Amino acid sequence: MPPSQLKRLKASLREQGITGPQKSKKQKKAQNKNADHRAQKASALASIRESFNPFEFKHLARPKKFDYVSNQPENATKKILGRPGVTKSQGEETRRKTLLPEMNRKNKVGGILDRRIGENDPTMTLEDRMMARFEREQQRKRGGNVFDLEDGDDEVMLTHGGQSLRFDDEIGEEDYDAASVSGSSDGEDGEDGFLKKKRRREEVDGEEDGDAPEEEQPEKKKSKAEVMKEVIAKSKLHKYERQAQKEDDDELREELDKDLNDVLAALRGHINKKPEPEAPKEATNNDFGINADRAALLAGSSQQAKDKEYDVRVRQMLQDERAKPTERTKTEEEKAREDAKRLKELEEKRLKRMRGEPTSDDEEPRKKGVENDDEDDDIESEHDDAAEFGLGAAPGQFSRPEGVEDEDDFIMDDDLIASDSEADMSEDESEAGSAPDDTMAMDDDDADFLKNVLPEQKEQPKAVNGVLTLGATTTSSKLAFTYACPRSHEELLTVFKNVAPSDTSTVIQRIRALYHAGLRADNKNKLADFACALIDHVSYLSKQTPAVPLAVIEAVIRHIHSMSRSYPVQIATQFREHLKQLQASNEPTTGDLAILTAIGSIFPTSDHFHQVVTPAITLMARWMGLTTPSSAKDIATGAYIGGMCLQYQKLAKRYVPELIRYTALCLKSPHATPALLTAHTKNILTAAELWSASPAFIEIFEPLLAPLKSAKQASTLQNLRARLALARSRRRPQLLHNHRPLPIKSSIPKFEESFDPNKHYDPDKERSEAARLQKEYKRERKGALRELRKDANFIARETLREKKEKDAAYEAKYKRLVAEIQSEEGREKNVYDREKKKRQRG
Repeated sequence: MPPSQLKRLKASLREQGITGPQKSKKQKKAQNKNADHRAQKASALASIRESFNPFEFKHLARPKKFDYVSNQPENATKKILGRPGVTKSQGEETRRKTLLPEMNRKNKVGGILDRRIGENDPTMTLEDRMMARFEREQQRKRGGNVFDLEDGDDEVMLTHGGQSLRFDDEIGEEDYDAASVSGSSDGEDGEDGFLKKKRRREEVDGEEDGDAPEEEQPEKKKSKAEVMKEVIAKSKLHKYERQAQKEDDDELREELDKDLNDVLAALRGHINKKPEPEAPKEATNNDFGINADRAALLAGSSQQAKDKEYDVRVRQMLQDERAKPTERTKTEEEKAREDAKRLKELEEKRLKRMRGEPTSDDEEPRKKGVENDDEDDDIESEHDDAAEFGLGAAPGQFSRPEGVEDEDDFIMDDDLIASDSEADMSEDESEAGSAPDDTMAMDDDDADFLKNVLPEQKEQPKAVNGVLTLGATTTSSKLAFTYACPRSHEELLTVFKNVAPSDTSTVIQRIRALYHAGLRADNKNKLADFACALIDHVSYLSKQTPAVPLAVIEAVIRHIHSMSRSYPVQIATQFREHLKQLQASNEPTTGDLAILTAIGSIFPTSDHFHQVVTPAITLMARWMGLTTPSSAKDIATGAYIGGMCLQYQKLAKRYVPELIRYTALCLKSPHATPALLTAHTKNILTAAELWSASPAFIEIFEPLLAPLKSAKQASTLQNLRARLALARSRRRPQLLHNHRPLPIKSSIPKFEESFDPNKHYDPDKERSEAARLQKEYKRERKGALRELRKDANFIARETLREKKEKDAAYEAKYKRLVAEIQSEEGREKNVYDREKKKRQRG
């Protein structure tokens, strides 16, 4: 059983020599007189007191479990991890010095801040502080007059009995050097100072005797009044010089104003060359050498009128536009690179639209036509409706080889391809056309219409009341040169009443040229309605019997395609109206088929979603999915619609299951003729070529083998079987992923020579650094929270202490007042009782 606390205390005192055998009085007196012995005894008692206080030190919570070899002796004390009492007292003291003054200054304004030298420095004595303050005061006095060579009133002088120590009125502090005043202990310095004073005294004596000449006498020091008089005189001199300079400037300015007329005449171009000297004329009184009329006008006008005219001339010169540098002519290689880059950007945008990804409007290709800055600003500020409907640059804008189709599967005629300049209209007409509405600038698709409408002629067309009138020229056709712009299909039929079908394109060209948007503000709305009427006319021409030549319908569609860039919203809305009628009837006519053909030619069919193309392909798929061929007409219509579907999906290559279903039904139908079967087999081969890369090629086209065999289409059947065999050969069975063989894990332990069990060994440096920072953050956060809690406790204790002091002061004051009142009442009562008894006796 371990010894008790009392036994341990006695043993510790005995070991330190504090207790033990009783000593004699002589030994006790000797020990008490020894200061070292007393200090040693005090430290021993302090160490014993600390060792017996379990709350004074912080040790390990648990003893060591295993013995280990180390340099530490066996009987060593337990390792001390900290001193909570000392730490707490230090923290309390720190808070009393820092946090308590802040609490006392809270919600208080003002105060006295003691900035005296050495006041807050405990290492300086009172004498040191006073000396430092005196030195600073002297430095401040000398610093203010460091550049004043004449004023010496503030300098330090030796005094005696309230009088300055001077030999004469003319001898000042300069007679004493720094060494003599400070009383240097160096003998040599003192001797030098004494010799200087002696020499100066002899010089003064010589001056009094009159030995020195009068001009060699030292200058007398000036007084304050003399210095101020000199300063005032210099200030007046400078002021006079400034006034004189100002008068000289005014005289020079007046001389320059006299030559103003010559300068104005030269700026206006009156003086083009140096005038030849002429004999002076008596009748002409002109001293300026300018135009006589001009001189007479200036002589008869007032100065205010001259100044006003001068301001007007200067303003006109500022408003004159300077010549702007033009762009240099690009080489063929640069043009080819720009065209290639533009085509690449268009293809990237088309692929994005096909995938359904958003495209920004600012990436739309710019027009190549030359337009003024105002029109460019208006076009950029407007919302690009054409880009919203997938209409990029106008067809024919980029150079393509002849016969190559664009992304809309449409080839423009030469008469609809825009030129790069507006050579057929003068500059004034272009500006007049853009004045009412800047957005009505000439498009590149319409710039060449005047050239195509008329043969070569010398006289340019003129615009009268917003309508372009053409001169009377002899043409092979009997067509009129001016037509009213039709706003509806009925008016369009009235215009085409006496026009041959072959001249339809020419009439449309002339109407577009006569009512160009750049000629008048309302022509834009007229052409938009005209384009909608042309869409209705395409459907109308397709329904006519006998049938109208396809070239006429194709020409009208090309005109609609050319106008779709300028009026995309109106044209798209009109096409959607025809699609709504087809949706309601679900029986496509020849007019509906022509409308579907025009949609595929005008709008991009590869977009993921389009306001016109998506409804069109949906209606075609719905008809093929819900219709069963019951007549040769249905089979023919299905063949055409199937071909249109494949044409729509030429770039996107999306699968249309309704097409395969309807084609199989048509091959089995008894109403199918050899010509119709040939059309359907062509659709099958086109679809096989289009979807050859599809992984479901076998599942798509295998159902068509039996109908082709029953329809006796041997060549198509053989071709399709070959494609199916190729698709089967390309297929590979699914396999597990081939992983790299993993090595067998080794069980050999990894030894670290400098292994530390308190460290974390992570091979990932970033993760190790992140863990270290997180641990450090947690430690700092805990420390901050701990300090905040201690601060809060300190504030609460101080607040409670202040409240108790206030309450105690209030209680004492209250008791004092109550005692005073009671004593006063008792005194008054005693007086009353005495008076009462006195009256009773009397």
